[in-house]
Amino acid sequence: MADTPSSQSSREEWLQNTHAPAAARRPERSSAFETPSEIPLDPIYGDAPDGGWPGEYPFTRGVQPTMYRGRFWTMRQYAGFSSARATNERFKLLLKQGQTGLSTAFDLPTQLGFDSDDPLAAAEVGKVGVPINSILDLRRLFQDIPLDQVSVSMTINATAAYVLAGVVALAKENNIDPAKLRGTVQNDILKEYAARGNYRYPAQPSMRLVTDLMAWCKQHVPLWNTISISGYHIREAGSTAVQELGFTLANGRAYVRAAVEAGLQVDEFAPRLSFFFNAHNNLFEEVAKFRAARRMWARIMREEFKAKDPRSWTLRFHTQTAGSMLTSQQPENNVVRVTVQALAAVLGGTQSLHTNSRDEALGLPSADSAQLALRTQQILANESGVADVIDPLGGSPLIESLTDELESRALDLMAQVEAKGGPVAAVEDGFVQREILSSALAWQKSVESKERTVVGVNAFTVDEEPPEIFRPDPGERAAVFASLDRVRAERDPAQVEVALRVLEETARGTGNLMDPILAAVEARVTLGEVSGTLEKVFGRFQPPDMLCS
Repeated sequence: MADTPSSQSSREEWLQNTHAPAAARRPERSSAFETPSEIPLDPIYGDAPDGGWPGEYPFTRGVQPTMYRGRFWTMRQYAGFSSARATNERFKLLLKQGQTGLSTAFDLPTQLGFDSDDPLAAAEVGKVGVPINSILDLRRLFQDIPLDQVSVSMTINATAAYVLAGVVALAKENNIDPAKLRGTVQNDILKEYAARGNYRYPAQPSMRLVTDLMAWCKQHVPLWNTISISGYHIREAGSTAVQELGFTLANGRAYVRAAVEAGLQVDEFAPRLSFFFNAHNNLFEEVAKFRAARRMWARIMREEFKAKDPRSWTLRFHTQTAGSMLTSQQPENNVVRVTVQALAAVLGGTQSLHTNSRDEALGLPSADSAQLALRTQQILANESGVADVIDPLGGSPLIESLTDELESRALDLMAQVEAKGGPVAAVEDGFVQREILSSALAWQKSVESKERTVVGVNAFTVDEEPPEIFRPDPGERAAVFASLDRVRAERDPAQVEVALRVLEETARGTGNLMDPILAAVEARVTLGEVSGTLEKVFGRFQPPDMLCS
């Protein structure tokens, strides 16, 4: 990627100096892109007033010189329910249907660090994701799936270290070099305090877990994306696009600061940072949001953190369509909503995409609806032509104006977070939560007053029969508990005791926690046992009073 900080290259210079060499290194999908009427298509149209040509700082028009002309985005459907066995079957079905990466949903007990037989977990085992209690469950989850060939994304935060350690242990069992593993662990705890609620420990020790994982992966799993800084859940909680941008990039800045303070050099870890954004309903605002995010992050990394490696400046992101915009009324309408949202993500230059299924406002997606969601991506990629030109809306007066305005407003919000003492202080104070709550309430009032139209909900309604809802086999719970009983019966209690003692001693000190967590996983210590040991040292987070201002 070329760096052009001192002068803005022209379109012709970009084509010659950046695009052509990249296309020579990795041939594009076609030697001659054209419309069905045989009208030739150039790689890009319009200008880049800020110098942000694809592959060039500040990357407004894309992080790669050829974008989707080189290869499509990763099609990564989210799946997880019931048990490791049932989720493994869904993974295999999606891979067979053409999915190009796995994305794992974990149930609430796993995300919070409780074993499935904990009294607090009973009502939630396997309900909204797959339960993972030990390495035995991970073996079953990824059975017959080559971890050295398939990229794996895992939406896990408070317990990210345990799950990643489990994947590494599983790779070692199968004689796979961990250095060859590719994937992403979300590992973004700040947005849990702000918007999602799946936290366990207070913010400061949680940030230690984040940076320990980043440092450890640099040495042992160098191709792994160590954090996916998530605006998705901030938006799902009711934020605006501006708040999604501002709070997410503020969190990203906090993680970089924490890693630097922990002794890492910025260019050692920044190339493995990734982001996760929401694709909402308003097509043009969403496209502009993604463009603004790239530009903002590039400037933060180069100007504020003095990163030298151009890869450290690039904001690479996964997108998921907006679950909060799906409706239980007339669920077939959700197919249209998801298509518009997915189109925004593609026009905005995402690197990876999940499309929600039409029935997710009612329950877990059925196999048929998950297939249709995947087909939505495949049709956009192969039939619509939107992937044949880079940043096709770039240069539009509307898009460029929205990009500038979103950036300006998001920077103002980031300044407010800084004035509060940074993201950790802002969530401990409740500032971020209150801002999101205020936006969510405003949205709801606008729907209830019919100021905002939601088709099938407050307008164009019909009488309809209750739709059929996919329900996982409740018998799978027995397999979950059987696996947990088995691991406890077959392991060496002495090894468990030693592993937990070392983990507690490390937690009370300053050493990296990943090695003792990996040792605990290999000794078949359960997720709940590891989390309980860490809580004994760190304590549990107590949320602020949301009624205070």
